[in-house]
Amino acid sequence: MAHAGLRQSGPGSEAERITPRQRAILTAIVESYIETGEPVGSGTIAGSVARMQAGGSLSGNGLSPATIRNEMAELANVGFLEQPHTSAGRIPTAKAFRVYVDELAGRGSQRASRLLSGGQLVSQIESSFAGVAGTQALLERTSHVLAVVSSGVGVAVATLAADDSLEHVHFSRLAPGRVLAVVVTASGMVRDRVLTLPADATERELEVAGNFLNEHFRGWSMERVRAEIGRMVERERSEYQQLLSQVEQLWAAAVPDNSGGMQTVYVEGVANLLGSRAVGSPEDVARLREVLAALETKQRLVELLDAYIDARQDSVRVIFELEEHAPELAGLVLIAAPARMAGDARGTVGVIGPKRIHYENTMDAVSYVAQVVARH
Repeated sequence: MAHAGLRQSGPGSEAERITPRQRAILTAIVESYIETGEPVGSGTIAGSVARMQAGGSLSGNGLSPATIRNEMAELANVGFLEQPHTSAGRIPTAKAFRVYVDELAGRGSQRASRLLSGGQLVSQIESSFAGVAGTQALLERTSHVLAVVSSGVGVAVATLAADDSLEHVHFSRLAPGRVLAVVVTASGMVRDRVLTLPADATERELEVAGNFLNEHFRGWSMERVRAEIGRMVERERSEYQQLLSQVEQLWAAAVPDNSGGMQTVYVEGVANLLGSRAVGSPEDVARLREVLAALETKQRLVELLDAYIDARQDSVRVIFELEEHAPELAGLVLIAAPARMAGDARGTVGVIGPKRIHYENTMDAVSYVAQVVARH
């Protein structure tokens, strides 16, 4: 599984297989490719390497285009670069992007100091969250801010603890066997979920079921509602049981048992993938539809974040090769971090975008937004 976001170490580290000069050249190639989306030639990066040497981040004198070409050929031989056409320049592989991100992660203390000292990014984020109150509004604003600052897809997920209580539930019939359930908790979390039922239910039956839950269980914890409905079904042996069975079925589908927690997902910026910077090259229409469908399927995103982001860690993680968990997201990258929220709620904030995303800016944004969410 291809994870980045923490500096790699050990003799098997990809970054340790190349020399400092090769790493500088690789960095220049990745940054040029992120900026232009075009294959990179030796002449294009000669100036970037010269600036690194002048700035002291790379020892030695200027490198000739011929020397750079030789180094690029060696990087291609070990899998860091590929050549799309015989006469074209080179483009970085996923392996190269991982090394590049590891270099950025290694400068974590510098990035932290930069964020603490403020700046345009910090000011933009702080002003965007001004006046936001309540969990729902916070998550909605989080996904919006991350989409704006990254030009990618902003994602915010929160999982409330089992003791968050029910405020209101409403069921609406969408089609035969399909129901929209909206569950509102006392903390302000709003969870909407489309349910597929084995048997159709009329609008009247759904109204009765919703009224029953609101009248009997308002103020109860999610898990306590589940347990009590189960006990009531066991006790009743009358026509009343038919209603209870339907209520139990609807509640179980609306609030699945995940250790009592209830997850809410906000996604914004899916249209950014249609932009020229995000796409980078012409996309097959069917392939793009698969990507958009996957990003709009909120439960798919929850599974993806659960697979890669550990709530016990504080660092930003950069995940390549998402196709290992979600084949339809091949070619995209996830930049995310856990976010502690008010009470016992757990959250994750992040960005999904193309490999040509601006990594340093996005990593800084995700890191700072996670801190802002924790303060609210």
